[in-house]
Amino acid sequence: MPRKLWALWLGFGAVATVVYAVLPWGWPQTALSAVTSVGSALLMVVGARRNRAPAWYLFAAGLAAWVLGDLIIAWGPVSYPSWADACYLAAYPLLTAALFRLTRQRGALWRGTLIDSAIIAVAVGIVYWVLLIEPILADTATPLPARLATAGYPTAGVLLLAVVVPILLRRGPRTGSLWLLTAGSALTLALNVVYTLMPGVTAALGTLLYAGYLLAYSLWAAAAVHPAPVLPAATESDGLGRSRLAVLTGSMLLVPALLLVQGERGAAQESWPAVAIGSMALFVLVATRLNGYISRVDRQARQLRRQATHDDLTGLPNRREFERLAAEAVDDGRCQVVMLDLAGFKHINDRLGRAVGDQTLCAVADLLRAHVRDGDLVARMGADEFAVLVHDTLPGEAGRVAARLADLVRRPVQAGEHELLLSARLGVSSGGGVPASELVRRADTARYAAKTSGGRLMVYHTELDERAEAAERLGADLRHSLTDGDFHVVYQPIVELRDGRTVAVEALVRWVHPVRGFVSPAAFIPVAEDNGLIVELGEWVMRTACRQLATWRRELGATAPGYVSVNVSARQLSEPGFPEVVEGILAETGLDPGRLLVEVTETAIFGGGVAIEAVEALHRAGVPIALDDFGTGHSSLGLLRTVPVDVLKVDKSFVDEITEPGGRAVIVDALIHVSNGLGLRAVAEGVETGEQAAYLRALGYQYGQGYYFGKPVPQPDFAALAVSGPGRAGGA
Repeated sequence: MPRKLWALWLGFGAVATVVYAVLPWGWPQTALSAVTSVGSALLMVVGARRNRAPAWYLFAAGLAAWVLGDLIIAWGPVSYPSWADACYLAAYPLLTAALFRLTRQRGALWRGTLIDSAIIAVAVGIVYWVLLIEPILADTATPLPARLATAGYPTAGVLLLAVVVPILLRRGPRTGSLWLLTAGSALTLALNVVYTLMPGVTAALGTLLYAGYLLAYSLWAAAAVHPAPVLPAATESDGLGRSRLAVLTGSMLLVPALLLVQGERGAAQESWPAVAIGSMALFVLVATRLNGYISRVDRQARQLRRQATHDDLTGLPNRREFERLAAEAVDDGRCQVVMLDLAGFKHINDRLGRAVGDQTLCAVADLLRAHVRDGDLVARMGADEFAVLVHDTLPGEAGRVAARLADLVRRPVQAGEHELLLSARLGVSSGGGVPASELVRRADTARYAAKTSGGRLMVYHTELDERAEAAERLGADLRHSLTDGDFHVVYQPIVELRDGRTVAVEALVRWVHPVRGFVSPAAFIPVAEDNGLIVELGEWVMRTACRQLATWRRELGATAPGYVSVNVSARQLSEPGFPEVVEGILAETGLDPGRLLVEVTETAIFGGGVAIEAVEALHRAGVPIALDDFGTGHSSLGLLRTVPVDVLKVDKSFVDEITEPGGRAVIVDALIHVSNGLGLRAVAEGVETGEQAAYLRALGYQYGQGYYFGKPVPQPDFAALAVSGPGRAGGA
């Protein structure tokens, strides 16, 4: 079926309307009318089958009844009323039912559109009854069949008016099909009003009136075969727009206005029973409509309250609701708060996507909800943070609850097709004379302390606040020192174990504060990671180190280090545009990409996602990659195959063991075999004695780094160092 069939038929209908209006009365008019009407009915059947909309069958049946009436009149002279009138009157209920079914709002039948249609029908029906229908029926001089037929036309008009007016007042977007249906219905209603209430106009302009019906048929048929559905995918609710409210108000005012006019004219009281019954029906309908509207408003208010107090994703109470309920619990008696977050959740989002991340949060929420004690409350506080309100607890009970929750979260969690292993960091705070907001803050402080210390569970104590304040002050000093130039870079040699020749240096940052003095990297690096200053600090260290290496190679020639190694944090790797920053530094300092070695930790890249993409981009640009502190993190050998690694740095903790009594050199020995097998360079870190250096060289290690060869200093001595044995007093 052509998709533009509706437009073709609408064009044919418009032409047929004009031709019908200019043709003389007779069989040509009748034939054109029959072709247009029958064709429209057939198209409605086609539309009903194609769009699976049975209401169009009713439409086609109603239109067929009208066509049959036209043919009866065209066949020859008929008396009044005739079978043609029976066909015309039978068509109205079919058309009205079809229109209502096609445009009714989705939901309960006795809602919205039907009630509004009933209000309009009753109000207008009362007026029609008093002014038209009752006088017609009361005229005993006219035969009863004629009176019934005559009264039937305005009655049918009331039905049509009741269903068409809500269509005209409909709010929201309209599809092409609905526009066509609305236009055809409005035209039919206008023609029916003229036919019913203006017999003089009908007598004078009957041909134009009947031509208008042909156009209405064509509009309806075009709507039936239009590719768009009658109702848009998201239809409006049974709300009261201003235009609809105005029409309903006007409908309700029709009855008192009618009584006022009748009273002024001194009309007889025979109509009053009908008016009274109609008014009572109108009152019931309006009350029903208002009740439905009020119920809808109440339902929406409940939904809004729930949206304001609950998390959309998990259905758990949100932070605002949790703090409100915690305040009630504090007022009622003893309670404790457990705060927890999920370690590595960001990696799940980055590696598997946010959809899996959302499924993970829902799975954890269900897990917590199913395993807390009766009466305890679980809430989602935001991102991957959850809270549990533990009621009526004994001292230490919340800690035991938290420990159970920590063990619970460590179980495999099913997120869609993925089975994930998670872990949680938890903080616990106890009530006792503190407001609920403070209770939540303390639990959050303890959770953060557990996170920064690498532990799983922390119970709040006042020292945590002192530590947090100290960290805040340290972070502020970091900001000032970064601006004031209190940081400097030192370099530790990386040597060839065979002859002690320096082949490279590792750049390390040092901080000497004007008041604090020397601040250990172990103290300020975690703070810089947390507040984001590590990004700016790390960029400065890399730029300084690259500039220094360029100077050494320019001034020292062959004795200068071959490359400089710079540590890069997980926060830097996840920063958008980090590879471009590195490439910019290399271009600025004139250093070849192969002269910069970027060191990353196993933990920083284990989760994949943005960090892996950054490492791969750097490697494609020619920057070699080192895996630092290997063996202390996730230690996945698969990581060495999936991540572009050039250098493996063996952690100091393994080097320390090789010369101790009963020392275990198995791991160090295994790692050199892994490195050689994968074509990687292995660098042993933390070499502090000549005995360790000799042992490593005997195992096959070519490179080492540690205090035995030299401490980190601003300007190392690049003279060759002899690696002769334990008596060597290295550059300590």
